[in-house]
Amino acid sequence: MNRKVSESIVETVHIVRPNHLNGAERLFGGILMQWIDEVAALAAKRHSHRNVITASVDDLRFLKGAYQKDVIVIRGKVTYVGRTSMEVKVDSYVENIDGERVLINRAYFTMVALDGSDRPVEVPGLELTTDEERQEWERAKQRRGIRIHRKDNF
Repeated sequence: MNRKVSESIVETVHIVRPNHLNGAERLFGGILMQWIDEVAALAAKRHSHRNVITASVDDLRFLKGAYQKDVIVIRGKVTYVGRTSMEVKVDSYVENIDGERVLINRAYFTMVALDGSDRPVEVPGLELTTDEERQEWERAKQRRGIRIHRKDNF
């Protein structure tokens, strides 16, 4: 049974606190990476209805900094599925008091669904309902090809 992209969407909100800061008084990248990995896993779980593991992270880009008291919104969704794996796009934003969001980070996660014995298991197909979703799917296929090429040459 196929599932819609919209069924996988996860959004979390965090406030940057003093314990989240690095020596430069910015949000520590490792904290943000933890938060986005959790969102990717939740989106993949919503799609697959299975436990998942992170297989890889691509194009993890820190575009802007975040500072103490900033509100961080992290949004993830499944953009592509293979047989046992799923690509999850995760965008992170700083949200200002008016609700305007500024993109500070983007990453693409490959998540693998697991059965009860922690072995990869097939995932449902992905129903694409918008032009944007179809474009994301095509770009995800290109990224998948690059990942396979990189893995074969590792």
